[in-house]
Amino acid sequence: MRILIADDEAEITRALKTILERNHYTVDAVGSGREALDYLAGIQYDCAVLDVMMPGVDGLEVLRCMREGGDRTPVLLLTAKSTVADRVEGLDAGADDYLPKPFASQELLARLRALLRRRPTEYAPAALCFGDVRLEPATGELCCGAQRVRLCRKEYQVMEQFLRAPQTPLSARRLMERVWAAESEAGVSVVWVNIAYLRRKLEQLGSRVSIRSVRGIGYLLEETPC
Repeated sequence: MRILIADDEAEITRALKTILERNHYTVDAVGSGREALDYLAGIQYDCAVLDVMMPGVDGLEVLRCMREGGDRTPVLLLTAKSTVADRVEGLDAGADDYLPKPFASQELLARLRALLRRRPTEYAPAALCFGDVRLEPATGELCCGAQRVRLCRKEYQVMEQFLRAPQTPLSARRLMERVWAAESEAGVSVVWVNIAYLRRKLEQLGSRVSIRSVRGIGYLLEETPC
């Protein structure tokens, strides 16, 4: 299950990301409503957790944009505002649930489980494909024909970024923002390490797809012709 977290308080974002990842969710974390809309436009999420009181584009605006655009992704609103009027406003804007701060992690997880149970049982994220490789969301595996290798969480997320923009150069900075956004202690070396691991696994699969370094720009997913 893939969840988007949007909260401008970095400490809360890091804590939420840690809690959810420890419970086997894949998590993207951003610090603003504008970033949340950017992610929602390009990625299919199983649920979004939005802080209401973000500067600029707040959680309610993100929610309204989602619903006006036909996005029915379940949304859990987090906020320090907990009056009846505040809850009604959020639910009327299209939220599926509302959790006041501070909250217990057990309650957050229970509410997310309840939201995710409401999704259609036939829903399954589509595999991402390019050239002769396929990334399977259900198993976390990278496949080439009958061959397959399991990716760790960060390898999966980096490969996903490449497969969503094949043949488009991606900078190390962009990969840092998309995959390690809430992990301020992470350095750019983690990008290099995960790129090296992915290159090795593509070679292991015997794939014609490779990750090429583009001098002064970043990395490019490309396919060698037969």
